[in-house]
Amino acid sequence: MVSGSLLQLGEDRRSWLTGAPPPRWVRVLPVALTASICAATLVSDDRLDIGFLLGAIPPLAVLSYGPPATAVLCGAVVALLTVPVFGLDRPGDADLLTLVFVAVLSVFVSFVRSRRDAQLGLEQTVAEAAQRAVVPPLPERVGAVRCAGLYRAAQRGTLVGGDFFDVRNGPFGVRVVTGDVQGHGLSAVSTVASLLGAFREAVLDLPDLAAVARRLDRRLLVDSADARHAELFATAALLEFSADAREVRVVVCGNPPPLLMRAGRAAEVEVAPWTPLGIGLADAAAIETCSVALRPGDRLFLASDGVVEARGGDGAFYPLADRLAAFAGEETAALPARVWADLVRFCPDVQDDVTMLVLAPSPTPAADG
Repeated sequence: MVSGSLLQLGEDRRSWLTGAPPPRWVRVLPVALTASICAATLVSDDRLDIGFLLGAIPPLAVLSYGPPATAVLCGAVVALLTVPVFGLDRPGDADLLTLVFVAVLSVFVSFVRSRRDAQLGLEQTVAEAAQRAVVPPLPERVGAVRCAGLYRAAQRGTLVGGDFFDVRNGPFGVRVVTGDVQGHGLSAVSTVASLLGAFREAVLDLPDLAAVARRLDRRLLVDSADARHAELFATAALLEFSADAREVRVVVCGNPPPLLMRAGRAAEVEVAPWTPLGIGLADAAAIETCSVALRPGDRLFLASDGVVEARGGDGAFYPLADRLAAFAGEETAALPARVWADLVRFCPDVQDDVTMLVLAPSPTPAADG
């Protein structure tokens, strides 16, 4: 479902060789091969020495079947070799015993694989629950702001990487954070969790957006003091909407600034950039907060480095502002997926984490009144 939710693209990008369920053709192959061998021997006028092909059935069954089904297929193979009507090589005692041994071994391997797959499935379920707790689904509306987004972790099989985001409503208005920590993948998840925890507390406690940035900066400084590698930093953009969503305040700490989509055009919000988080903001009062008046129909588009620094085959950066202007007619909920599809065409091999957020001020009737 696209509308209002965070699209988890690449949520499970494993192949069947790396843990995903096998495709249908892999499950059908052992049965199809057995049937083909039997049919070939029955319709042929000459004796076919193809019985050796039945030796491939037990290992193929292990790839996709559990112990009971594997045992049935292995039993069928042994039986077919001893049925006179097929005459499949008329195996000697040694050949038959070898096949029986392979069949028994295949059943055992299938049992081990099934237990392993069950354990991996449980671990994946727990990991997904933990990752979703760090980055929960994005609501369709937070206060007076409609939201849509897309998150794609660079590391295969994970839901969370080095990018982070959150949209929260608090006593000082709707506040948004999005950014990118040093590195990506599972190694960055603990830093992401720490920053988001600090942000969620600051939303409730701190009346000034610059003070929120200072809180996040301090959180990273504290974490860096105990880290093996003390060069821990993150880029971030923070936004704060007024109660009626007619104004937004922006602080940018090393992150790409938001783009304002207005009247079919898209342009970066002019804001004084600050140093990345974790380097040490000497004085929160020195952080410049940009205020932008919003009009009906305006939208703010926030993207991570994985979008703005993606390069095409000719080495050119992805022209995000131009693309957004071309996609101005897209619905808010569909816009992230539209940009993602275009980005993949422009740069098929996106290596970095990707985050996109679209924020559309949409005051409720009560707020308008």
